[in-house]
Amino acid sequence: MTTEGYKDRQEFEMENWPELRESMNNVFKLVFPGRLVSGELKQFVFTAASLASGCFHCQSHGSYHLHKIGVPDEKIQAMWTYQSSDLFTEAEKAALDLAFAAGVAPSAVEPENFTELRKHYSSEQIIELLAVIAVGGFLNRWNDTIATVTDQESIDFANKTLRPVGWEPGKHQGKAKEQRKAHPITLGWTNK
Repeated sequence: MTTEGYKDRQEFEMENWPELRESMNNVFKLVFPGRLVSGELKQFVFTAASLASGCFHCQSHGSYHLHKIGVPDEKIQAMWTYQSSDLFTEAEKAALDLAFAAGVAPSAVEPENFTELRKHYSSEQIIELLAVIAVGGFLNRWNDTIATVTDQESIDFANKTLRPVGWEPGKHQGKAKEQRKAHPITLGWTNK
């Protein structure tokens, strides 16, 4: 895949609109930390929605974040086959079913998704899951549209851990001079 048409993509990054970056950081700080739903499950939901949308950048970021918070690589890899994996609870599977259905366009969510979710989660928890999916949708569209170059930390992790289950960097590989030094969590972006 050629990325020649994306050669000026850095001029379209959110950092070039500081107020947008700051507003999005505030949304991330609200939505992603554990509240009524654990931060780990939220990161799995984000990554699943990114898998459904096809954004390889967000898939690698979400997976690397899971790795950084201590989730075993085996469970991260199992997300590709979560429905048949004994590493996920029925509650986690219901949340991932929602994320995969909501991550595609148009949304493939059905009433049955909510029937299953209500067996495991309160209305407030379901709202948290929906917020993660919605924020993920924004990031998936932004990053996949401009072919955001994935940082080397996330690329290295994904090449080692996710390639065996079908991940590839695609248009997000970029050249060394385009890459950020590290994952946004490592850089402390959400603390700005």
